Amino acid sequence: MSEYPACPKCQSEYTYPLDALMVCPECAYEWNPDEPEEETGLLVKDANGNVLQDGDSVIVLKNLPVKGASQPVKAGTKVKNIRLTDGDHNIDCKIDGFGAMGLKSEFVRKA
Repeated sequence: MSEYPACPKCQSEYTYPLDALMVCPECAYEWNPDEPEEETGLLVKDANGNVLQDGDSVIVLKNLPVKGASQPVKAGTKVKNIRLTDGDHNIDCKIDGFGAMGLKSEFVRKA
């Protein structure tokens, strides 16, 4: 077992020191072990530029058509307890009368 820390990017155990840095030979990532690691979390903003987080409530800004449904999600619908995801539709949620669905953050505002 290596006495050096594992690579924060690929979790490889084959890291080695190079001057003041640590280097991973598998992914070529270099980092300073003395500096705190910064979080690379998902940053999702609503239509007004407010940062959204998991568990927030949002309000739909315009009527959104839903495939397979006879009616759209109406503007002003409040959606509670959202989950942020990576991708085109970056909000996962459940809407009463529609069930689970994905929304784009540019069509909602923070409640």
